Amino acid sequence: MDRVSIVHENFLRRVAAEDFPVGETDVAALDAGEALGLYRAQVLSRALDLQSRVMQKAGQGFYTIGSSGHEGMAALGHALRVDDIAFLHYRDAAFQIARAAKAGQPEMMRDMLLSFACSVEDPTSGGRHKVLGSRSLMIPPQTSTIASHLPKAVGAAHAITLARRNRPEHAILARDGIAMCSFGDASLNHSTAQGAINAAGWTAVQGIPLPLLFVCEDNGIGISTKTPTGWVKATMSARPGVKYFEADGLDIFAAAQAAQQAVDWVRTHRKPAFLHLRTVRLYGHAGPDVVTSYLPRSEVEADEAHDPLLYSARGLVASGAATAAQALALYTDTLEEVAQAAQEMVDTPRLQNAAEVMASLIPPRREVASGNGPSVERRAEVFGSDMAQIDQPQPMSRLINWALHDLMLEYPETLLMGEDVGRKGGNYGVTQKLHSRFGPARVIDTLLDEQSILGLAIGLAHNGFIPMPEIQFLAYLHNAEDQLRGEAATLPFFSNGQWSNPMVVRISALGYQKGFGGHFHNDNSLAVLRDIPGLIIACPSTGDDAALMLRECHRLAREEQRVVIFVEPIALYPMRDLLEVGDGGWMRSYPAPDQRIASDSVGVHGDGDDLAIVTYGNGHYLSRQAQHDLSALGVAARVIDLRWLAPMPEDALLEAIGSRPVLIVDECRRTGGQAEALMAVVAEAGVKQFARLTAEDSFIATGPAYGATLPSRSGIVAAAQALLAQKTD
Repeated sequence: MDRVSIVHENFLRRVAAEDFPVGETDVAALDAGEALGLYRAQVLSRALDLQSRVMQKAGQGFYTIGSSGHEGMAALGHALRVDDIAFLHYRDAAFQIARAAKAGQPEMMRDMLLSFACSVEDPTSGGRHKVLGSRSLMIPPQTSTIASHLPKAVGAAHAITLARRNRPEHAILARDGIAMCSFGDASLNHSTAQGAINAAGWTAVQGIPLPLLFVCEDNGIGISTKTPTGWVKATMSARPGVKYFEADGLDIFAAAQAAQQAVDWVRTHRKPAFLHLRTVRLYGHAGPDVVTSYLPRSEVEADEAHDPLLYSARGLVASGAATAAQALALYTDTLEEVAQAAQEMVDTPRLQNAAEVMASLIPPRREVASGNGPSVERRAEVFGSDMAQIDQPQPMSRLINWALHDLMLEYPETLLMGEDVGRKGGNYGVTQKLHSRFGPARVIDTLLDEQSILGLAIGLAHNGFIPMPEIQFLAYLHNAEDQLRGEAATLPFFSNGQWSNPMVVRISALGYQKGFGGHFHNDNSLAVLRDIPGLIIACPSTGDDAALMLRECHRLAREEQRVVIFVEPIALYPMRDLLEVGDGGWMRSYPAPDQRIASDSVGVHGDGDDLAIVTYGNGHYLSRQAQHDLSALGVAARVIDLRWLAPMPEDALLEAIGSRPVLIVDECRRTGGQAEALMAVVAEAGVKQFARLTAEDSFIATGPAYGATLPSRSGIVAAAQALLAQKTD
């Protein structure tokens, strides 16, 4: 017999004989109706696990990571309110079933079977994945994440706090609600979990309310790697700022009592807590996993002897809520009911083509209130002394700063967050004065942890805020890129467009900083961003474009619920001159607050017919210099500033190119850079002559050699001449 059958037969035999685990159950935590209700949730969760394996063998189901052994999470479904947002561990089917029962939603069995079957009728993902999640139950869908949902749980808890005074138009979380996230003992060791827990404690110690409950389901093993005995308690019971609770999650009565205590404590004190539940893992990690191949049979059998359904049956009998025969009958009847319902899944429709799969990559637009902007008096009050200079040409950093001022003035739900963005005003002064003018609740100085910064933004977006997190340098993003790929960008996809987390991520980026930073502060690779489906990437090169594009990025987030990356070229922040010292050729005036640049447009500079130089960012600055030099050589060039890197405005780009030969200037690396996509676009459009000039496949050095691996003004001129020479050969 396989382990699934063994556990099943053991349950039938032991309950019939009233051979329950040794010990006594304190039944005071639940009345008879509550106990029976939670047992039903546990039994349904178990029956669904069994059926998922049957469906997989029949080719009708596609997911077998189950919840068996973790059925004690039904206690959390009972203790929490339905409007408390819950970010779930993938073994928490019992939680979702219990919450559905609490909400009076009887269709959870069918919904989960549809999810197993990857049916388009699955109300959560529309057939894209087996996920736990429900919009009506306030459970954002999760896939098989390893603690990557914890940072956004911190953000959601903070969003509840902030919304009590500054409630966004699209807020969904109750003012007195709390947030919950659950995970396994193995996931606790992940840097993402440790960062989130640290961020929660760090926040609480400073006296900032954070109503968040962490729930660790400790089954003692992560696939095949054991958790040392006592490890979870030893590492969590004395964490500053985080209250520790523990309970035996095998015993639903004990779990319910501890869960209620922890929930009440968080709701009352508005501080984070950690609930440590003992569980077991039955059947192994997933369907194909043969657990006895890496664990001694005696250990496997010991866990099976602690089947939580046996503990629940013991408690039902002890409390008088049911007899052993009734508990057994409810189990067998549920198995039969699930098996019958699964037959309806045989012919269920499934996704058929790429268009159907991709239909939810982009979230739907949402209705937003129209704003008239701040009054002239209010704007003058906030801008203060800056108003005297607002009509004078300025460098990019100043114009971005003013654009942030106007966005925050017009949209109270707009928040900034990041390391040093507040009191210090950012590394390059881009966010200066915003903290003093809008306050610490809207300009949030975070701890040094990019995962926490992006997680905070995702969680805030869940409650209707428009977060604008800052990543201090592009190279630092790599510490947290899964928060974009695995969490932010996938949420509409896996929820069939029902959930979104719109934001504008500002990143100080790219190369050309003279004598500072090397490869950690000069990073010229956008490949990790370009690879994420659904992401919008913007990169301005002039100050006026930066202001106009930032406003459009904000609109895309607010109205179209998009995740947008705003790449700010560090070297162009202070740039004033273009061709010679003192010419002020790169300074720009601040555009009127109601103006924007659409994401389907490109910037066109010059009417020359000899050549089109396609570029962006620092490449645009250098190409404009090269354009001047080429003109002196008799070459009339048009410079096209791409501005929007993903999705690329291909139609506008090709129209601007016309019939000209094309030189692509890309400050990113030859491998994985934007030039690869641009080369494909022009080739597929039938452009006859084209070439590219890129950075070398190298990191950037510090000191005088900072630009040695990057495109240069003279290099662009030489590349243009070489391309045009080919034309006359």
